[in-house]
Order: sequence, then structure tokens, then C-alpha cells
Amino acid sequence: MTQTTDTMHPFDYMHPFGHHTTVADLLARFDACRAWEDRYRQLILLAKALPTLPDVLKTEEVSLSGCENRVWLGYQRQEDGRLHFYGDSDGRIVRGLLAVLLTAVEGKTPEALLQHDPLALFDSLGLRAQLSASRSSGLAALAARIKEIAEQEASLK
Repeated sequence: MTQTTDTMHPFDYMHPFGHHTTVADLLARFDACRAWEDRYRQLILLAKALPTLPDVLKTEEVSLSGCENRVWLGYQRQEDGRLHFYGDSDGRIVRGLLAVLLTAVEGKTPEALLQHDPLALFDSLGLRAQLSASRSSGLAALAARIKEIAEQEASLK
């Protein structure tokens, strides 16, 4: 979903958390976790920190299939060519996973997204190996959608 500056909404040009959360922040948070339960707790905290997507943005156009829970992933191309992503999910853990993914891809150019595995951060955080098959499948669907968006936006240049 691409929106131009003349159709702005409350999530326009806002970091997914409403403030600056970086990959380095996530690495530090998860590095302190010794057990899977601690990582699970961090995902729940991230899910709580992710702003709820307004219902007006929860459209079929940004809804993803292939996920156990309902998931929405939208984006906007910023004036400088970078992509702003936003999303939400009905499930707490999926919402936490989405928060990690949004942090990994936020503010990157389409070209940078095409050269980067958006799921690599999950390996660095020790998350991907612990996910159920259905959550792994849902996460793969989210990553595939991000790559699809990047390809689409890169072709517009």
C-alpha cells in the first residue's frame, strides 16, 4: 500500500514504535536473555509497545494470508525514497515478532531491502530457531511481502 504525501494519516512518517527503536536496542535487550522464556517475555513487551493500528488502516489491501493470526502490513514511500512500514496483529507473539521485523526494515530503501534478509535479525536475537512451524510460516509470509514491496518500489525508479 503506497500513499503519497497528499493522503497522509496518523502513521505517516512515524517510526513503528512512535519513537526511535534500533536494531542495536533489540540486540542489547535480547542479549541479556538467557532462556527462551526471557526472549518470549521480551516479545510480549515489544507487542505492548507497538502502537495499535487504527481500524481505518486495517484493510484487505494490507492484510496478509499465511499467518495463524490476522496480520496487517502496510507501507509508504517517503519523499527521500526510503520506505516506512507499519503493521499490527491480533496475536501477542505475532505482534512482537512483527515489531522486531518492523525495526529491521524501517527506513530502508527498496534496494537495501532487496540486498538484506529481513529475517536475519531473528537469528541474531535467538528467536527463529524457537518458533513453531506456523509462526515460522507466518514470519516467512511477512518477509516475502516486504521483499515484494521492495521489488515493486525499486521498479518505479
